[in-house]
Amino acid sequence: MSRKLIPVIILSVILLTGCGGPKSTTSSQQSVSVTEDSPVLVITSPYFADRETIPRKFTGDGEDVSPELRWDNVPSGTRSFALICSDPDAPLGTFIHWVIYDLPADVRHLPEGMPKTGVLDNGARQGVNGFRQLGYNGPKPPPGRPHRYIFRLYALDTIFGAEPGISAGRLAGMMENHILATAELTGIYGK
Repeated sequence: MSRKLIPVIILSVILLTGCGGPKSTTSSQQSVSVTEDSPVLVITSPYFADRETIPRKFTGDGEDVSPELRWDNVPSGTRSFALICSDPDAPLGTFIHWVIYDLPADVRHLPEGMPKTGVLDNGARQGVNGFRQLGYNGPKPPPGRPHRYIFRLYALDTIFGAEPGISAGRLAGMMENHILATAELTGIYGK
């Protein structure tokens, strides 16, 4: 199997489990780099480390603003980035909290509190999340076990030029055969 297909298959499984199917019981996949001789793409936040608690400010119980995200070790040939934030622990299956695409190749971070508009100042587009809104809507799980929120970044060899407002599922289809590398940051939040 082509190593370029592995991230597409992972994303497809995540998105399909959120389409009315049963709750996913698999753990999140680790970052995948498809180019063995290049550094591994990395995504971080100054507000929480991987597998640590997302501060309340970035949740639906707080200010509901997007956290700052930074990335590095971008593979050569990258023309744009896409980002999908999902909750694989939602009661009805994977829930999408953020869809963003056509981030320019020279961008290495998203500042805190990104506007909830279709087109950002840097030309990137935002898609529709599980709340049927543009931009980021943060975690607000029901009481009980904490949920995982996976911020998955894709380095892509193309710029889509699609209109704002596409779904994570449509973006996954568009990314097929265009993913150079992926990285993820998992935050935890619960009540």
